[in-house]
Amino acid sequence: QVQLVESGGGLVQAGGSLRLSCAASGSIGSIKTMRWYRQAPGKQRELVASITGSTTNYADSVKGRFTISGDNAKKMVYLQLNSLKPEDTAVYYCNLLTWGMSNYWGQGTQVTVSS
Repeated sequence: QVQLVESGGGLVQAGGSLRLSCAASGSIGSIKTMRWYRQAPGKQRELVASITGSTTNYADSVKGRFTISGDNAKKMVYLQLNSLKPEDTAVYYCNLLTWGMSNYWGQGTQVTVSS
């Protein structure tokens, strides 16, 4: 059974940094795209960053501050969060899209940024 587990969230002061990790296990198949989403209370889930091959994309709100990376062989996805702001507070979710038309989600990890 495929499982995605996020880790690395926590409480940090504004201006601080965190590194989120997502580990996939099971027979997930070949990964096409790795993504990070986030959802704040009362808000819709938004796409924060994605990586397909070596091509990365970021939401304007995090561009220049966050960096997504991945290791397809190890089935790992990372999100480096720098210069954190209170508005970055949310539950962050890992998402993997495979070439076999499967879409997997983690349970999320809480990031809280205090001012």
